[in-house]
Amino acid sequence: MPDKNLFRIGEVSRLTSTKPFVLRFWETEFPMLQPVKSPKGHRLYRREDIETVFVIKRLLYDEGFTIAGARRHLSDQGGEPNESAITGANGHAATAETEPQAVATQMATLNRKTLLDLRDSLRSLLTALESE
Repeated sequence: MPDKNLFRIGEVSRLTSTKPFVLRFWETEFPMLQPVKSPKGHRLYRREDIETVFVIKRLLYDEGFTIAGARRHLSDQGGEPNESAITGANGHAATAETEPQAVATQMATLNRKTLLDLRDSLRSLLTALESE
């Protein structure tokens, strides 16, 4: 990303390959995505807002979350992995007594999440390098 702190919606649209109307809709659905408004009423996204857009996009498009599910996941995460990331289909945390296949599935999910986060970070870096 260019060396600045605030980005207009068109710039964010290009950086994240997300249409402006989608970004505006996501603002209504995800309370953690709240760009500041300029005195003229233009949306100005901070760097953390852009990272949030990448996460929302990954959850919805790559991981198949519903909007409500993605919203819940983001509010549960609070930016940090927590216990809900390693719960089984029955909603209980994995334990030593959990069957091996379930543990393997949970580990694969965590590994996938790590790889997707890495991909998003690399995409952001590539975008920043390309804009120089």
